Amino acid sequence: MWRRLARRRFQIPRWEPYVPKAADPKTFWLDTERDDLVEEVVRRIVGRYGGDPEAVEAVLSDAVYHEIQRLEGQGDEEARARLGAWRALVRELPGMSFDARLATLEDRTRRMGFDVAGNFDPRVYRFAAKVVPTVLAGVMHPASLLPVDEAFDPELRALVTVQGDLERLRKIATVATMIYVPTHASNLDSLALAWALYREGLPPVVYGAGKNLFTNPIISFFMHNLGAYRVDRRIRARLYKEVLKTYSTVLIERGYHSLFFPGGTRSRSGEIERRLKLGLVGTAVEAFARNAVRGRPRPVVFVPTTINYTLVLEAETLISDFLHREGRARYIIDDDEFSRIDRWVAFFHRLREHEGACILRFGAPMDPFGNPVDDAGRSLGPGGRILDPTGYLQLDGTPTVDHERDHAYTEALGRDFVRSFRENTVIMPSQAVGHVLYRRLVQATPGVEPFARLRRKGELAVPRSEVAAELGAVRDRLLDLERAGRLRVSPYLAGAGPDRILDRVLAEWSGYHLATIAVQRDGAIVAEDPRMLLYYGNRLRPWALEVAGPAQQAAAREMASEVWRG
Repeated sequence: MWRRLARRRFQIPRWEPYVPKAADPKTFWLDTERDDLVEEVVRRIVGRYGGDPEAVEAVLSDAVYHEIQRLEGQGDEEARARLGAWRALVRELPGMSFDARLATLEDRTRRMGFDVAGNFDPRVYRFAAKVVPTVLAGVMHPASLLPVDEAFDPELRALVTVQGDLERLRKIATVATMIYVPTHASNLDSLALAWALYREGLPPVVYGAGKNLFTNPIISFFMHNLGAYRVDRRIRARLYKEVLKTYSTVLIERGYHSLFFPGGTRSRSGEIERRLKLGLVGTAVEAFARNAVRGRPRPVVFVPTTINYTLVLEAETLISDFLHREGRARYIIDDDEFSRIDRWVAFFHRLREHEGACILRFGAPMDPFGNPVDDAGRSLGPGGRILDPTGYLQLDGTPTVDHERDHAYTEALGRDFVRSFRENTVIMPSQAVGHVLYRRLVQATPGVEPFARLRRKGELAVPRSEVAAELGAVRDRLLDLERAGRLRVSPYLAGAGPDRILDRVLAEWSGYHLATIAVQRDGAIVAEDPRMLLYYGNRLRPWALEVAGPAQQAAAREMASEVWRG
């Protein structure tokens, strides 16, 4: 049904299966290789357990326990369809022969594999490339909801800016498997990044997406056909997690460019990710090792990427979720943003009058061991000398697959990502203004428990001239940090005067958010919503002490050391 609905909505014709051509990007071959990819996953997992009867029983018992527990809790259509089979397996498993258990393991692995595996249709990809710019422009500048053409493209390019050594990335993509690892702030991230890759002549990627996103018939149509493989975060069975990781490993071994969000989910607090989930990143390291063992060491190149918005459309929900989880009973959500019709009316009215901005910045590419790479994807050591990365994998002169060793390499790689994220974070005007205003709130409430501080709605009023002066000082210090290679500053924040920046941010906040974040009243800037100031200001938290003047040092230290967990 969802296919018929999507075709009717987007006027997509019924197509015969696409036959990929030799010159096509690797991702164009996904549909033709899908069955074989799943069978390779089955072969590896069954082979991993097949010689150990106790291991086979343990992995099946674990899957039975967790799946019954999950399905009983869901009580939905999936539960009605699958729960009976898992309960039957509980009764049958104790009396099964080893061969029957092995066959059951193979069957369950195959079912999970096909449930995970993605598709890719190049015609949907080309169609989406025409639709996505319109959607992005509509979200960021609704007055421009028009068909995208050559005349409109420069305007969208101004809204969505791409930075980094793009020519170098294009060259590397022809000889290496690219793994993009971006920061994650919004549900717009995948959309913006996919369109940026297309626009800049970089090949498409495969990526994992939460299975919940496949429930919407329109979104599901595109995700089903644009390389997304399904990740059901409700499934806790060890077998399912192995299927996911093995599927990702096989994809990368075969040269499929991939996208992982190492933060795991959108940043709830607005901060740059520091604690990363590296399970899927580790599959890329393993894939490189496996290819090296086979004598086919195709380069695997990681590209840390930051996605930076001056406005985050989900900011209110994200910061509320963060504070609710961190504070438990100490944080009380006073109102639900979706219950206030007046804010919806104001939101859509002002949305027509202001534009947002998104800057995607690709960091320096690196190999699986954190070394920089040249235009040919070759690893570089100290002094720029070319080195053989398979040397990191050798035992007695022979490359090997060693999961404990590769886990250590992956952890080190995660630290390199965090460093790159900071160096390539682009500080946006809203973040600088949020930081200045939240710092003044901390300055006015020294030693106050953080959650109590967030309840000081509308209590802080700072003369506009003082806010502008502090904003100018923060901007100047940020530019010093940019010259030192510590971060990046958006062109607007770097070039506009503090008063102009302040006016723009206040107008954008009032146009995009249901909550009133800050407002000018009687010559002063009044902090109406401290939690939103916290959200936007948190982007500067790693540099809080460095952008503070002598009078703000105490407040900056308190901000930098704030502990939210109760």
